[in-house]
Amino acid sequence: MTEAVLTAVRAHLAANLSDATGPAPESASVTFLGLEPIEILRFHAHDDLTRFSTLGCSRHPMGDPTATIADPNRGPRAELVLSLRRADGLTAGVHRSLAVLAALPAVEGVVLTADALLDLGEPLWEGAPFTAVLLESSDVPDLELPEPADPVRFFDAVPITANEAAWKRLRGADALREAWAEAGIDIRDPERGAARM
Repeated sequence: MTEAVLTAVRAHLAANLSDATGPAPESASVTFLGLEPIEILRFHAHDDLTRFSTLGCSRHPMGDPTATIADPNRGPRAELVLSLRRADGLTAGVHRSLAVLAALPAVEGVVLTADALLDLGEPLWEGAPFTAVLLESSDVPDLELPEPADPVRFFDAVPITANEAAWKRLRGADALREAWAEAGIDIRDPERGAARM
């Protein structure tokens, strides 16, 4: 069933992130020792957005990796979507970073949920001030899968700085969003400044 899931997810992403007349998404595959590959799809939109999506995280349900028996069908599934404005030439290395984040459920048993903080501890791409992402519900709708599998959810991975990550840990995701709103920060700008706390 895993390949059927990925085929369905790919088609769903293309239907929701591609312009009808735009080019097919670019693709890069990242492999980690002992894990199945994670693919990163890059979609160019007409509104100057570049959207990167993982493909492979939803291959298996997320759950406790120490569980004696893993249910191959039941359990939450997810993929990540990173949206950036005017990202051309600014995001070397983002493919690997997204793949690392998408591999966390398989490696560390992390269950991806809205408001989760995923911290790499290193720049998300070369020269970036962002070292972590805050997950938010995406505008890509859930993808229903045949029973008994749970649907695939899609989460926006919002890049945040180390200081913003500390603020989120201390005050919560809503407080961080309020700080962005008050400062008029465009969270999709890859060259944005950090919110002042």
